[in-house]
Amino acid sequence: MTAHAKTLSKPVRTDLASALKTTRSRQKEMEQLSPFELKDFLINLARDRQKISTATMLNAGRGNPNWIATEPREAFFLLGHFAMAEARRVYDHGIMAGMPEKPGIALRLREFLLENKNAPGADFLGGVHQYGVKKKGFDADAWIHELVDSIIGDNYPVPDRMLVHTEQIVHDYLMKEMCDGRPPEGKFDLFAVEGGTAAMCYIFDTLQQNGLLKQGDKIALFLPTFTPYIEISHLERFQFKIVPINASSLRADGTHDWHYPPEEIAKLADPKIKLAVTVNPSNPPSVAFNPMEMTQIVDIIKKNPDLILVTDDVYGTFVPNFRSLMAEVPANTICVYSFSKNFGCTGWRLGVIAIHEQNRMDQRIAKLPGKERKRLHQRYGALTLEPEKLKLIDRMVADSRDVALNHTAGLSLPQQVQMAFFALSHLLDLKDSYKHLTMKIVQDRRDALWRGLGIPLPPEDKQRAWYYVELDFMVWAQNSYGDKFCDYMRKNYEPVDFLFRLAEKSGVVLMDGGGFGGPPWSIRVSLANLNEADYASIGQAMVEAAKEYVDAWQTGAKVHSGPRGVVPQLGVGAQPAPADRKVASNIAQPEPVAATAGKRKKSARAAAVWAAEVRVAEADVPVPAKKAAKKAAKKAAKKTADVPAKKAAKKASKKASKKTSKATSKAASKKTSKAVSKALSKAFSKSSTKTPSKR
Repeated sequence: MTAHAKTLSKPVRTDLASALKTTRSRQKEMEQLSPFELKDFLINLARDRQKISTATMLNAGRGNPNWIATEPREAFFLLGHFAMAEARRVYDHGIMAGMPEKPGIALRLREFLLENKNAPGADFLGGVHQYGVKKKGFDADAWIHELVDSIIGDNYPVPDRMLVHTEQIVHDYLMKEMCDGRPPEGKFDLFAVEGGTAAMCYIFDTLQQNGLLKQGDKIALFLPTFTPYIEISHLERFQFKIVPINASSLRADGTHDWHYPPEEIAKLADPKIKLAVTVNPSNPPSVAFNPMEMTQIVDIIKKNPDLILVTDDVYGTFVPNFRSLMAEVPANTICVYSFSKNFGCTGWRLGVIAIHEQNRMDQRIAKLPGKERKRLHQRYGALTLEPEKLKLIDRMVADSRDVALNHTAGLSLPQQVQMAFFALSHLLDLKDSYKHLTMKIVQDRRDALWRGLGIPLPPEDKQRAWYYVELDFMVWAQNSYGDKFCDYMRKNYEPVDFLFRLAEKSGVVLMDGGGFGGPPWSIRVSLANLNEADYASIGQAMVEAAKEYVDAWQTGAKVHSGPRGVVPQLGVGAQPAPADRKVASNIAQPEPVAATAGKRKKSARAAAVWAAEVRVAEADVPVPAKKAAKKAAKKAAKKTADVPAKKAAKKASKKASKKTSKATSKAASKKTSKAVSKALSKAFSKSSTKTPSKR
């Protein structure tokens, strides 16, 4: 056999898409990882792709935005210059200076801004001063001194929970953006923390420390959700029993709208559920509660008043007129807000916990059994003479530093200044120009992604933030190709195979939506961290990857070659080509597969292979020769049951040669004899070299 023929006869699967570096078994192992850890492996595959092609890696897996808010940063750095001048004003030893003084500092800031009126951030700093004094009624020197002393960072945070003026500024921001400017009565106590991630840790810890949650309790998670909420719940110290509240609502065409059906929300009525956690708008779908969902939750709280709600509202500013649970059920809600996504400041680690001053959690702590109250009295007794009156949010501050280090608790002061400036950028922006710009950015990227995908946009939903997109591969597969294609995909691939294929073949990195508690074949695409044109490329890459599966499935579906569904001429599987299948004469035939048992099976297999081989020469063999060849084949099949295949092949060849010489001319006889002899000799000589199985 020639080298070319050997290459063509190698086993090749046509009912599967092209093979990947990462095997299915390895993919299955890696599905157990957090989607954030799995993403790192995909990044490595995409980088390998980048090394061997001109393709640029497109990582739409992370939620880190690629924009920043400029004005609050410029004001921060300009205030830093003023603060250093104030320190040197007290005393200046070159490499050492004093601490800024409060008296007259507001006037000195105004003079500084007049001298530097063209400096970036000057107008914004003027607005900061005016908002505090005129809008909030702050003492001018106290307000400006808090900012100046804090940006230098020369003191511990006092109060440790949050700076007095800064807390009020951030409170205004939350009431505007999280409550749509229509806050509930009363106010919220705030705790400035190191991003939303720190808030999560502190909340779970303090709820358990204070007996509001116990190991093994039932908690509800609105799914899909930010993966750490799932993973924390499974930690040994918590081991919560999760009740899933699934965003399983579907449109008439079978696509997800990522809302929660009434029967799912109704699960919250179970009094055994102690806590419900939601990311609102959701992550990854980026869909906020609609009025019907919100009303149902409020009604359930009336019937189940001890239920604690934790709402993570980091994407709220991307939804017009967003309204958080903190606005609707303030007494039961602990709000987590991070500044990271809206302002492009993930590196600043800025977050806040908000709990209403009149809340159900404090009331429940006050009514704990005597043994529990005694334990908590001992835990917090070093902080106050009346620890039973300590608010839940102040207990969080203490717990964040293991109580003993409460006096050094709190977010660093420069961070709090930057947080206040970010909040003020929205409070001073009466037209909401910045907020509308961020909304437009993600929506333009959404449109580019859909252009690349070549599918129509989903129906408009006012509750969609569009910070992320969650796409369900199986919904597309079902709508486009039906049950058979879906069954094919489930049988042959892991749900994450699509992600591996994108990374390896196209250098595109997306995230596993199933890791967020979403449908197993869903995919998260961040619309925040790449340029608009990149999303069109990602959409096209997704289409190309999906086409591989479809092409493989359709090819396999067209071939009916036995129980394995394999294309026989490509040498895969044990079934020969059917008799009615035409085989092109220029395609090298596969080497026969050894029979599994017995001489009779072997001889039958040899005869069948011969039948396939002889068809190669049929086009050039005269009719008498064809008859002779068929007759020789039948006799060869019988004799090989008792005679070695090699002898049978030779004998059959001789007889065929004699008969064809009588039936045709000399030239035709010569040509036919050679063709048939060669085919038979090739088939049986190969067949006889393989020893039958002894099973």
